[in-house]
Amino acid sequence: MAITGQIALTVLMGLFLVGVAAWLARVENWRSYTPVGGGTTGGETAYGSDEKPAGLIRWLTTVDHKDIGLLYGAFGITAFVVGGLMVMVMRLELFDPEMTLISNTYYNSLLTSHGITMLFLFGTPIIAAFANYFVPLLIGADDMAFPRINAIAFWLLPPGALLIWAGFLPIPEVIPAQTGWTMYTPLSAGVGSGNQANAGVDLMLLGLHLTGVSATMGAINFVTTIFTERGENVSWANLDIFSWTILTQSGLIIFAFPLLGSAIVMLLLDRNFGTAFFINGGSPILWQHLFWFFGHPEVYILVLPPMGLVSLILPRFSGRRLFGFKFVVYSTLAIGVLSFGVWAHHMFATGIDPRLRSSFMAVSLAIAIPSAVKTFNWITTMWNGRLRLTTPMLFCIGFVQNFIIGGVTGVFLASIPVDLILHDTYYVVGHFHYIVMGAITFAGMAGLYYWFPVFAGRMYQRRLGKIHFWLWLVGSNVTFLAMILLGYGGMPRRYATYLPQFATLHQVASLGALVMFVGGLIWVYNFVVSWLEGPRVEDADPWNLKDNGLRTNEWAWFERKRETALADGGEVDEADTE
Repeated sequence: MAITGQIALTVLMGLFLVGVAAWLARVENWRSYTPVGGGTTGGETAYGSDEKPAGLIRWLTTVDHKDIGLLYGAFGITAFVVGGLMVMVMRLELFDPEMTLISNTYYNSLLTSHGITMLFLFGTPIIAAFANYFVPLLIGADDMAFPRINAIAFWLLPPGALLIWAGFLPIPEVIPAQTGWTMYTPLSAGVGSGNQANAGVDLMLLGLHLTGVSATMGAINFVTTIFTERGENVSWANLDIFSWTILTQSGLIIFAFPLLGSAIVMLLLDRNFGTAFFINGGSPILWQHLFWFFGHPEVYILVLPPMGLVSLILPRFSGRRLFGFKFVVYSTLAIGVLSFGVWAHHMFATGIDPRLRSSFMAVSLAIAIPSAVKTFNWITTMWNGRLRLTTPMLFCIGFVQNFIIGGVTGVFLASIPVDLILHDTYYVVGHFHYIVMGAITFAGMAGLYYWFPVFAGRMYQRRLGKIHFWLWLVGSNVTFLAMILLGYGGMPRRYATYLPQFATLHQVASLGALVMFVGGLIWVYNFVVSWLEGPRVEDADPWNLKDNGLRTNEWAWFERKRETALADGGEVDEADTE
């Protein structure tokens, strides 16, 4: 019965993908669509069509990079909400060691899906949202180099998400994966008396494979676009810092994600066809090498574009250009190269050759240097600057603060003696979340608030934006610092219960998570209401960037869009947004 259900699901997903491809194939003149609001940066293309389809058909068939950016953004935010709700259930379960809100197996399911959701369904897509919308505008391109591939790359994500979450859906005899987001063998290969042989794990692996294909297609598109579609006045010397980070990130994706895909195929073969890559006489440690060869560049795949966002946004509210621009670019490239030489620092406790461990420790310590260069440049940019503490600026400053803590705690884990003590404790969880939530997500919020007028043509409520920032800054530090202290005390990660001596710090961490949850509710309310009813932007320079000569190309495009857009006859809301 289980095999029949698995075959039926596979056939259904195949028919869905064929249907999507057939529908997209019948659409003509994709690239001729004009952007929302009228006109690409380079004017209407030679194929020019005056209008897009209206309603749902527009979103299903669009190849306009801005529309696809909005689709990525909506998908990423939805995944962020789902992953956030998962972790809130986990933190409620951990509020008391005797709590029985959910079973231990369901806790493991939430833990697995939370990690995969936040990294693969939120982190990468939300970066793709900014990159799709703004990279062509920043470099003066009409659109992405391959608009159709751009659309297909996005439409691989929804079926990927459904496969990853399939175990939570009412499908008979399919349960959620409980392997942890790293999917270590032999557990993930279905060995033992547990339920890891269930089809839910196979579906999750197939979903991950789709998200990897999507990311790879997008990366190829970005590299080609930045190399071949730049405007005449955009050279390598004056290419903006965000595009540099997207270019570097795309290179990492092209080299890292195919290896993850290969490892997933090998694991699926072991699970379903009795091959011997990781079990049946194969090497379980091989999975860790393959996974982390992808996995640690993946950390920089996620953090480099947010670094680019901060490097772009922070100078706008410091009243001066980014200090040491060339060194920020060089440090970005250095991180990209070094990121492929540090993967085994995740494996210091596996018994690998001590000489290899030493070399990986050295590179892991060395990669902190270009990150420190960036931090120095951000702080120096603000030094003696004319700071304006807008919501985007506050999130940039919060990024720098959290990144410093996350980076310093990571340096300790790069040291073999320290790592052997702290490995697989909550210290690692605290360090990782300082980077992923405290830094990457903060930078993403800076970008969302900074470009909200471009997305929506309206302004958000500034007071609510600042309340959101302070709740998240306090909540993230309370939660993740408590996790680091739990790690010092020896609390292992991935446990649904714990010894009584850890109760106080777990309760502190849960209260911090609740503070962040409240901040998230305020953010969602602010964005939804402001998108629908916020005061319309009356000036194409809402942040007064012209005063310091800091306006970038996307704001020039926004000004042209406003000048050429037809009036809709609506009244401008004069409500106070302060």
